[in-house]
Amino acid sequence: MQPENIVELNEQNFRQVLEQSVQHPVLIHFWAPMSPESAEIIPQLQSLTQQYKGAFTLALLNCEQEQAIASQFGVQALPTIALFANGQPIDGLGGPQPLEAIVEMLNKHLPSQDELTLKDALDKLQSGEHEQALTLINSLPEDLKTRGDIKLATIDCLLETQQFEQAKSLLSHIPLEYQDNYYKGLVAKLELHEQAADSPEIQSLENRYSQDLLDASVALELALQYHQVARSEESLELLWSFLVKDLNAEDGDMKKAFMDILSALGQGNSTAAKYRRQLYSLLY
Repeated sequence: MQPENIVELNEQNFRQVLEQSVQHPVLIHFWAPMSPESAEIIPQLQSLTQQYKGAFTLALLNCEQEQAIASQFGVQALPTIALFANGQPIDGLGGPQPLEAIVEMLNKHLPSQDELTLKDALDKLQSGEHEQALTLINSLPEDLKTRGDIKLATIDCLLETQQFEQAKSLLSHIPLEYQDNYYKGLVAKLELHEQAADSPEIQSLENRYSQDLLDASVALELALQYHQVARSEESLELLWSFLVKDLNAEDGDMKKAFMDILSALGQGNSTAAKYRRQLYSLLY
């Protein structure tokens, strides 16, 4: 079954496909079985189309089967590539071409791979897939990630995945021109978390722990309370301060709590990854 953005042109659909180029470009590949060069490149074009994630439609026209359509386009050589936008041809290549030449032509008219990745990330953010969106954003080049609007999207993902310390750090470096309603909403969300995460019970435990920094039982209770209110980085840091000295602190309860928190945070969490590395370096 052909993907939606790869079609075979024929008398019934070619006008509809060209009309679709008003929404996004259509790349027509004119080929025929009698021209090996035109047939052999089709799998590469199909793969390339998938890499561009729907930025254009690949339309394959078999000139032997659809001679009437091919003649309408005035095709002189096989293979021929033609890029259509707004119902009109805007670029093309005639004769055998390396895939790199086709990519170069596409890049003159289509969004870059980074822009497509960013669009995919923002789509996932809008649909509530925050962890997947954050993974895509983190794969972008540094110069893109430092843009104010992308920083705000990153902060949104961090808040939704309960990585509050990183979100807070990024929020403090948002340029003035990006401090709009979206920014204010993220600040409010962080403030609500911080208010909820500083309960009287936690304050009492913090006071008890400050009086005896060697009291492992109070430290363990405080670390578990931190985790309950999504202050997981503080929780791991507190547990680690004991584990780095004694892996069997509190009869192994600290290590178990530490591992449970890492597991709860998941593989994609950067804080968890940091402490996993530290634990492995201690063990091995």
